[in-house]
Amino acid sequence: MLNKLDDIAILIPCYNEAVTIEKVIKDFKNYLPEAKIYVYDNNSVDDSASIAQNAGAIVRHEFQQGKGNVVRRMFQDVDAKCYIMADGDDTYPAEDAPEMVNLILNNNVDMVIGDRLSSTYFTENKRRFHNFGNTLVRNLINYIFKSNVRDIMTGYRAFSYRFVKSFPVVSQGFEIETEMTIHAIDKNMSLQNKIIYYRDRPKGSTSKLNTFSDGFKVIKTILHLFCDYRPFYFFNIISFVLALLSILFFIPVFNSYLKTGLVERFPTLIICGFGMTASILAFFSGMILQTIKHKERREFEFKLQQINHWYKNFM
Repeated sequence: MLNKLDDIAILIPCYNEAVTIEKVIKDFKNYLPEAKIYVYDNNSVDDSASIAQNAGAIVRHEFQQGKGNVVRRMFQDVDAKCYIMADGDDTYPAEDAPEMVNLILNNNVDMVIGDRLSSTYFTENKRRFHNFGNTLVRNLINYIFKSNVRDIMTGYRAFSYRFVKSFPVVSQGFEIETEMTIHAIDKNMSLQNKIIYYRDRPKGSTSKLNTFSDGFKVIKTILHLFCDYRPFYFFNIISFVLALLSILFFIPVFNSYLKTGLVERFPTLIICGFGMTASILAFFSGMILQTIKHKERREFEFKLQQINHWYKNFM
């Protein structure tokens, strides 16, 4: 049974943000005084939790390390008509939050994405590989999933109740933003890009994101989600590659046979046969998984209807 819904909930994942967390809370209080601010501390070793509590936030704790684990806990614990999620590092402007709230509550948008890449990100962010990685991930997802999301990795987002309560969090770390974006695209949720003016971390505040290890995790997550959400296309690519390689290796064997009447490279012929068999198996695997995916999509739509029913009962 649901508790009484908050009108607006500000969700702030926090790990060692003592330098900035107080300012972030005060900024959101200034622009959204009616909102409840929740800070979820993720095993900070500095004074982040006590500073946040003294600044007026509701402080809770998630002891499993990783941003994905924190988001899972926040989404399970908090019931609200509109959610704003922002990092505790003071890189996202609170002044954009009221417009994001308006899009959720009055325009039936399910996710508002704070778009840094269309404004100041590339000039403010001093980490070159982060800039390259953000652009790569954005282009890759938009190509694979035929979407037009302008910033995949942003931590500044607004959500509707039905998105939060229907989103199955699987990721444990910073790849959570990629996961929620692809989920929204696949489930035909209403998305809106909102250009925000990003600012780099202030002096004394350090990023918890490792450019290479977390970047590889994001790419790995994209591939996994591509397989999960677009199985027919994923396995068709594998099928095509295997079939093409099998044909290319088979042509010289077949030409030799036409000239001499002998199979001079019998091992190559066997490998070509196995390759073509694997290609056929990949193709039918994609078809079967796509059928299962359609069934899951119908079940998800039914779940959305239940969530909407619960939401209206507690409005």
